[in-house]
Amino acid sequence: MDQKIREYAKRLKLSWIRQHYHEIEAMSHEEYLLQLFEQEVKQREERKVNQLLSQATLPKIAGKPFEWTHIQMAQGITAEYLLNGHFIENGENLIFYGGVGTGKTYLSTLMGLNAIQKLEKRIKFYTVAGLVNSLLDAHEKGSLSRVFKQIEKLDLLILDELGYIPLHKQGAELLFQVISMCYERKSMIVTTNLQFGQWNLMEKATGIKNHYYTISKYRGWQVVHF
Repeated sequence: MDQKIREYAKRLKLSWIRQHYHEIEAMSHEEYLLQLFEQEVKQREERKVNQLLSQATLPKIAGKPFEWTHIQMAQGITAEYLLNGHFIENGENLIFYGGVGTGKTYLSTLMGLNAIQKLEKRIKFYTVAGLVNSLLDAHEKGSLSRVFKQIEKLDLLILDELGYIPLHKQGAELLFQVISMCYERKSMIVTTNLQFGQWNLMEKATGIKNHYYTISKYRGWQVVHF
């Protein structure tokens, strides 16, 4: 009988039940079934979160609380609003602007972690240089559409360090093709040291003019100053 139970549990993809059903102690059949299903669901949720964390490629951060005292946010934007992922539910995009070492990457990573652990959202973290290199490589190999499809499945795209490293023309065009594709379809966080007024040219980030989509042409971005 044990073999049959394990076989049926395997066919039904009930991995926790298959391995641990004999460990449950209960006062009734109903309580026994309830505990089985609770543990199976718990394991599936944990597995899903771990898979989302692996796919997100978020930087490793210390578990210390974020210091909010120096942060300037627009009216209606609060720490709770950001950390609880409400901006994702509302389809909003965020620009984190400030100098080096002010906490932009740390906060965006913390928000990505919360979105996965609390909301089971699909997140992907890229440095801008890393994403551009991936796009250029995919373009060269003829697999660019596959990369775009992966990005289209996300709930939140985090782009770190826009403006820190100059990009050549083709890389800049591919980057802003991604941003244009994501606009009004999913949320984005972009961290940058560029003042918002510079975004109409983006020369520091791209080295080119008038050959790409600029973020500043779009509405719906909330700026958070660090």
